[in-house]
Amino acid sequence: MKKILFISIIAILLANSIMASGSKEKSFSGDQLERIKEKGEITIAMEGTWAPWTYHNEKDELVGYDTEIGQAIADKLGVKAVFIEGEWDGLLAGLDAGRYDIMINGVDYTEERANKYDFSTPYAYNRTAVIVKDDNNAISQMSDLKGLKTANTISSTYAQVAEKYGANVTGVDDLVQTFELLISGRIDATLNAEVTFYDYKKAHPDAAIKIATLDPESTKVVIPFKKGDDSATLREAVDKALEEMREDGTLSALSIKYFGTDISKAE
Repeated sequence: MKKILFISIIAILLANSIMASGSKEKSFSGDQLERIKEKGEITIAMEGTWAPWTYHNEKDELVGYDTEIGQAIADKLGVKAVFIEGEWDGLLAGLDAGRYDIMINGVDYTEERANKYDFSTPYAYNRTAVIVKDDNNAISQMSDLKGLKTANTISSTYAQVAEKYGANVTGVDDLVQTFELLISGRIDATLNAEVTFYDYKKAHPDAAIKIATLDPESTKVVIPFKKGDDSATLREAVDKALEEMREDGTLSALSIKYFGTDISKAE
């Protein structure tokens, strides 16, 4: 009888273990959107050092255009936004590894990136500026970059544009380091968003820098997702959220708030 009782107890414990395991698997089943909703939060990767896209204010609060876009998307999905900050070169790698659900950080669409990631519809349009010291009159068009020294985070589209025009690009960690190199005269120019230049000048009115020229082609700013069917419904939900923000004027209002102009519409 004791032996039978023992076997019965083991059988019950085993059955409970299987049921618990099945329940646990169920909580993590489904596609990426379902998992986000079950978890109640969406992890959003960004730099936190690139004003006015994503940065810390005087109270050390994470703010910026992309930060508010991310919060609005989370609100529309009915989940909590969890922002994870890191250096640019590690953000896309983290997306690949599944450490983040999405990345919102002024990411420009490129054909090369499209081979590796899926994207949202554009939520902003960006013009690339060639930024130099005030006394530098050697650059008046993009082709003048050939042979010159520039600096950018090495995997950014700005670095790619500089290389396309023949510049020798130095890799840096963030925007602050880029401007330090430029102002100290260790590089000839840097490429960045036109609106980023104006934001920097607003914060540093005495900085002796200027825009030498603008790339004639504007870029599309998008939200990248890990490629595959698993993220399809999440992309659809994010696109729906962006469209609602476009229609109700939220994108335009946030653009003007942070950039002083509406970058949510193509020129």
